[in-house]
Amino acid sequence: MGRSLVHLAVLSAIWSSPFVFIKIGVETVPPLTMTVGRVVLASFVLYAFLRLRRQTLPGGGRLWGMFLGLAVLGNALPFTLIAWGEERIDSGLAAILMAVMPLATVILTHFFTRDERAGVLKVLGVTIGLAGVAFLVGTEALRGLGGDVWRQLAVAGAALSYAAAATLARRLPPLSPVVRTTAVMVCGCLVIIPLALIFERPWMLSPSPEGVLSIVYLGLVPTAVGTILYFRLISDTGATFVSFVNYLIPVLGVLWGFLFLDERVSIQALVSMAAILAGIAIATLQLRRVKPPTGYP
Repeated sequence: MGRSLVHLAVLSAIWSSPFVFIKIGVETVPPLTMTVGRVVLASFVLYAFLRLRRQTLPGGGRLWGMFLGLAVLGNALPFTLIAWGEERIDSGLAAILMAVMPLATVILTHFFTRDERAGVLKVLGVTIGLAGVAFLVGTEALRGLGGDVWRQLAVAGAALSYAAAATLARRLPPLSPVVRTTAVMVCGCLVIIPLALIFERPWMLSPSPEGVLSIVYLGLVPTAVGTILYFRLISDTGATFVSFVNYLIPVLGVLWGFLFLDERVSIQALVSMAAILAGIAIATLQLRRVKPPTGYP
């Protein structure tokens, strides 16, 4: 479990950064086109890495149907919803709204999996973690809620989509994380490219250099590397444990400000971080009692 906690921290660091880069990118690149850039770039990199490891994509219609579902729920839909939301709302508020995912994951895994029932410790851990996020946000930070309600609902919808994807990913057969990730990204290209061509006509855009660099970063780091680590964690620990990454994202936002922007870390932030980490620890106590299904060795 100690190694899984380290992986969770790394994934949180990777996935806490996209909100800033999305905010930069959507100034000159619309949401669907940004999603295309992320997914296409990640697909090329992942497929090259797959071939370098002498691995191949699997066959089977049912398996590829699951990959397609994961591409929609875990990539195409949430990437686009978050980018559309951040055209109007702050990146910090978008990160905060993603904390909806752990609660949704607990509910979904309780009804749709056999080995992740919502026991007392898991519910308690999720509740404490959410309370920590709420305390970190505070009433002042939430003042923007309601101003662009549809944009905010879009980001919350992205969180629900991620929760559904995490639950579906738990049902995949044991496969290499690289194989899973590559297959999902290929399906994502098939879904999102036609939509971008129809609705946004990307060949007519004039993206800024900052927008292009943002897409390159988003494709390589959060999308490619982050998704490989995500599937590894799903196999090792389960969907609910991985969903706690959305509690760590607001915390890491505070840390990035302290390290790179000389922002002061308040007592409120430190107390919140303690509550969030305590919530993860409590939920982990229950996860230790149930051996997760065998994943990729």
